[in-house]
Amino acid sequence: MNIARVFPRRTRATPDDALTFTGPPPREGLPDVQEVHISVAFTYDLDRAHQLAEAWARTGLPVRMGGPAFHEPGGDFIPGRYLKHGYVITSRGCPNRCWFCAVPKREGGVLRELPITGGWNVLDDNLLACSEAHIRAVFAMLERQAKRPLFTGGLEARLLRPWHVDLLRSVRATRMYFAYDTPEDYEPLVAAGRLLRQGGISAASHRAACYVLIGYPGDTMEAAERRLADTWRAGFLPYAMLYRDNTGNTDGAWRKFQTSWIRPVSIVAQMRAAGVKLAGVDGEGDVYA
Repeated sequence: MNIARVFPRRTRATPDDALTFTGPPPREGLPDVQEVHISVAFTYDLDRAHQLAEAWARTGLPVRMGGPAFHEPGGDFIPGRYLKHGYVITSRGCPNRCWFCAVPKREGGVLRELPITGGWNVLDDNLLACSEAHIRAVFAMLERQAKRPLFTGGLEARLLRPWHVDLLRSVRATRMYFAYDTPEDYEPLVAAGRLLRQGGISAASHRAACYVLIGYPGDTMEAAERRLADTWRAGFLPYAMLYRDNTGNTDGAWRKFQTSWIRPVSIVAQMRAAGVKLAGVDGEGDVYA
């Protein structure tokens, strides 16, 4: 069955095939489809999604709505359907219940291992919380891919073990992301940085990065800047992730602050100019490329 997939906005992960749309149906040349799926990732896109559903319903085709914004558990991952080819999800859910995270609402705090499909950009909610057998099977899949893997879904620093590092090094991961969201995350992040360096993944390579949550209620730019610098000190390239509420609203001053902490070259330059040392590196270390 041919399915038209409709998205309220286009992102890097949006599929790019002929049956993907980010607006109302074309006035002419509607492709041969039997069903329309409105896929919504963010709650602040729900109004736009309902408008699109009404527009597509006028074609007479059956229209279904779903996605993470509806807080419904996801099913097995189908490559290329709701994410561009190359993106892959091998498990859903996370045992943690972080106050700012929508995953527990969607998956009920249950971790489910899925059938493993091919891809190189891993988006699992918490891959390292999976069983060892599943994790090793995922890395075996990654070894067969045409591109070196990315772990943009994030890896939990607290769960990192030396055998994980061996796997990350063996597949020559281009980038792995950890997270520093709460004060309790920092010491595990420092320990994870140490494990990565001991396992042969140098801080100077900037392959280890870290999402740093900023701009949440009660946060200040001074405190956020300290956390970002501390992330660098721990051996990670920090990426500022700006908090959004259910409406998607963000403060203009925080957006401006974030822009200086999302470009790797700019981040490296800032840290060197401030004289902040990168963990495990004597002097300036390698230039980011």
